[in-house]
Amino acid sequence: MENGCIRHHELRRDATDGCVVSVRVHPEARKNAVTGVHAEAVKISLTTPPVDRRANEALIAFLADRLRVTKGRIVLLSGTTNRAKVLRIVGMRADEVRVVLDPVVVC
Repeated sequence: MENGCIRHHELRRDATDGCVVSVRVHPEARKNAVTGVHAEAVKISLTTPPVDRRANEALIAFLADRLRVTKGRIVLLSGTTNRAKVLRIVGMRADEVRVVLDPVVVC
């Protein structure tokens, strides 16, 4: 972070078949929403509890809806049992994802 601004490469980056996005999940929230940035990841609040991987499924469904892609194009790369997760969005560039998910003003 520089001067209160988030550098986009810290949150997501292009990959060969799409892009990779770092997220921080806040389960059992009041509503599903992109709520900010936490530890160089997009912070996403979900109403679903973190039981039996339901929060992971809810995260993928939430992102698929926001990004207007099928759930099959979102792959959880790491963080299955952790709030910090890394996902691959197949067929989308980082700048396309940025337009939808950026919770902060571009500096």
